[in-house]
Amino acid sequence: MNQDIKTPHILSEIPVIRIQPSSGWVSLKIQELWEYRELLYFLIWRDIKVRYKQTVLGASWAIIQPFFTMVVFSLFFGRLAKIPSDGIPYPIFAYAALVPWTFFANGLNHASNSLVGSSNLIKKIYFPRLALPIASVLSGVVDFILAFIMLIGMMIYFGFVPTTNVFWLPLLLILALVTSLGVSLWLSAMNVQFRDVRYITPFLTQLWLFATPIAYPSSLLSEPWRTIYGINPMVGVVEGFRWVLLGTDTAPGAIIIVSSVIALALLISGALYFRRMEKTFADVV
Repeated sequence: MNQDIKTPHILSEIPVIRIQPSSGWVSLKIQELWEYRELLYFLIWRDIKVRYKQTVLGASWAIIQPFFTMVVFSLFFGRLAKIPSDGIPYPIFAYAALVPWTFFANGLNHASNSLVGSSNLIKKIYFPRLALPIASVLSGVVDFILAFIMLIGMMIYFGFVPTTNVFWLPLLLILALVTSLGVSLWLSAMNVQFRDVRYITPFLTQLWLFATPIAYPSSLLSEPWRTIYGINPMVGVVEGFRWVLLGTDTAPGAIIIVSSVIALALLISGALYFRRMEKTFADVV
């Protein structure tokens, strides 16, 4: 009898979360994402393990992919086409750009399919859906570190010693991360409703590769076109990496400003669009 009397009191102390679709433009709910930070950690770890599960070479692909791309670029663009490289040996000129680019491109490709790939999880439980594309992009940091170690080895081989500008490197990596995440939020949300996105993304990435000064220097453009070129946020990242690590004379000051503004706009608009469309994910995916 006493147990029956206490039951309503106990039930009243249990927190109740009401899940209902949002209407109109909604807030980003960053605080909610912070509350699920442990889930975000496990999603990142899951993506890292799944990426190299049952592969022969494992994490070596993080080095192989940009390295062999560098070899191809060096052969066709450096040796045959004689494209200038700002006085830097072409192999390290290209590889220094491919390291952040590979981080950006892999994050974009994985994150754009993160919602569709986790459809069973989305349908069964509630959690901030933003955690999925964020985890896909952040998991690429491990690959970046491995490829960057290879870059350090090439710098030693070619006799390059970084200057104090190297302290800008973390900010350039954040710029690449923000750019990748911003575009990924748009594409992942659109991919739920329009499955054509999975076919468009590789094509978009390939076009973006040649629209970024990886195989060629941005110094081929004169001002103000070189600064306007920074509308592509990866231009600021790539030229920044070369300036920081290889000491090129083309300091990307104005380009970095333009690239940062565009990257931030992509992130904010992508997050708002993602949150607006989030209410339909469980029904459509």
